[in-house]
Amino acid sequence: MTTGQSKPTTDADLEWCYEAVHGVSRTFSITIDRLEEPMARHICLGYLLCRIADTIEDAGHIPPTEQTDLLATYDRLLDPEDPAGVDTFVDEAEPWIPAPEERNDDWEVVAQTPRVIRAFESLEREPREIMREPVRELVDGMAMFTDRYAEEGGLRLQTLEELEEYCWYAAGTVGTLITGLVSRSVSPDRAEELRSNARSFALLLQLVNIAKDVETDYREENNVYLPAEWLAEEDVDVESVVDEDNHRGVTAVIERVTHRAEGYLDDAHRYLEIVPEQRGNTLAAWAIPYLLAVGTLRELRERPEDVVREGDVKISRAEVFAVLQQFEGGMSQAHLSELRTEMAERPLHQ
Repeated sequence: MTTGQSKPTTDADLEWCYEAVHGVSRTFSITIDRLEEPMARHICLGYLLCRIADTIEDAGHIPPTEQTDLLATYDRLLDPEDPAGVDTFVDEAEPWIPAPEERNDDWEVVAQTPRVIRAFESLEREPREIMREPVRELVDGMAMFTDRYAEEGGLRLQTLEELEEYCWYAAGTVGTLITGLVSRSVSPDRAEELRSNARSFALLLQLVNIAKDVETDYREENNVYLPAEWLAEEDVDVESVVDEDNHRGVTAVIERVTHRAEGYLDDAHRYLEIVPEQRGNTLAAWAIPYLLAVGTLRELRERPEDVVREGDVKISRAEVFAVLQQFEGGMSQAHLSELRTEMAERPLHQ
């Protein structure tokens, strides 16, 4: 697939993509701001390619069958051997894209898929091909899950194993993409160790999001990621996760998901210890989201009931700012370990 776009158009598209990331993800915006070129460009575009699929998968207003079909068309768009072009995807997506005045940042990215694709196809062949396979794995995995729960009208994960299967497709694939980009030119042993720990890094971040966003996921996306088998042990029906009478039981399940996420902290930390700083990659870009996850886990341990009582649990803006300040003058591995220990116990800014 080629676009035939001129360089000025590609530059404008890339500039738009950088701006778009700021609107759809605070965490990835922080990461990309701390990368240098060409890694910043690669991660920005890889993330937006994944975000398009994620927005479709999360869309409660699209019937599951239509979601699956639209994701399949998007996968064809990413296949260089498939003749389907971006216009085919845009035509199929158009009926589901909100009107401009009602469109949020996520849907604006979907509407601007041609710009993302043009910028992606302008990359050099090696990074483009490193990114393509994991993005397509993510798309295929999301299509599989929307098809699996088509009759329910939203995801209703049943077991811990299925939860972590979903986390792999939603985040582990992104970890594969990142690792493929940052591990070029390193020794085979180091590349293998990076790959073996990338899964833990990705599952840590995804499980934290699932634990803290239970109410939002249900009310806005009609998805329940908490394992139904764990909810059943607390006598909670999967369709009643936001009912006030079930707060105690849902809180207990949130605590279990939090504990599961904590089990990935050490391997995720090891990933940071060995990630190479080359081709524009930096330790800060990945250490910051890791530390924000550490702080969020602390809040989830201390007040898990707030997830169902208030709808969200997050660390304060003041603590986020304090984390960012720690990287202004560089970061050593020893200091990173100290920050992890400190943030696990109390907010960094206090």
